[in-house]
Amino acid sequence: MKLENIPNIKHTDKDNFFLLAGPCAIEGEEMALRIAEKVVNITDKLGIPYVFKGSFKKANRSRIDSFTGIGDEKALKILRKVSETFNVPTVTDIHEIDDAKKAAEYVDVLQIPAFLVRQTDLVVAAAETGKVVNLKKGQFMSPESMQHAVTKVTDCNNEQVMVTDRGTMFGYQDLIVDFRGIPTMRKFAPTVLDVTHSLQQPNQSSGVTGGRPDMIETIARAGVVNHVDGLFIETHFDPANAKSDGANMLDLQYLEKLLSNLVAIRKTISKF
Repeated sequence: MKLENIPNIKHTDKDNFFLLAGPCAIEGEEMALRIAEKVVNITDKLGIPYVFKGSFKKANRSRIDSFTGIGDEKALKILRKVSETFNVPTVTDIHEIDDAKKAAEYVDVLQIPAFLVRQTDLVVAAAETGKVVNLKKGQFMSPESMQHAVTKVTDCNNEQVMVTDRGTMFGYQDLIVDFRGIPTMRKFAPTVLDVTHSLQQPNQSSGVTGGRPDMIETIARAGVVNHVDGLFIETHFDPANAKSDGANMLDLQYLEKLLSNLVAIRKTISKF
């Protein structure tokens, strides 16, 4: 995959990691634009290629009463408005075959959730749109097995594919990042580290996923040192009241300092 082929992507000449960041779910227009404006300003300042992330719906919830979205078309239109307002590319998850064509009309990158990355028909549907496809590694899968998911995309004559590590199950209620997987997956496609989802604590008895946001910088630093091509960070200006995944999101007020530190690390290791 060539990063510069993503529509409206900027700063590809800066030799930085690229960033996929935004809220877990689109909760409304004002919140999406507010988060996007802040992240765009930071990434322009630091020269980081940026893709705005927001789920137009959340299908993989533990409880039936969990927030799943504000309506598909409404959320997708907000994603389009973010792109048009700030001239940045956007990425969203898809969960069903029909979602691929629908979402492709509004966003630049289609993301396959980790639980669904072995669903051949879904991966093929995303690939056949011609959009960039981001394949999240299943929490139950080895890094080596992601080669087959990548091949499903490239066999559809779509070379625009990346993979994202979002942690591996460690017991019933925790995840761990195996950094040995990064060089393995980079052989198949550009590799992203999903920092915030890697710090989830799923399967809580309450039915609401927990998290360790205090470890975000630790995991992100390790990813940059180990040469990830991109980082994935969910962020919100009020994580405690976010409608989805607030327990592991980064408070938006800390994003600039985090990214500044990571850019400095990237510049240092690029000398070696």
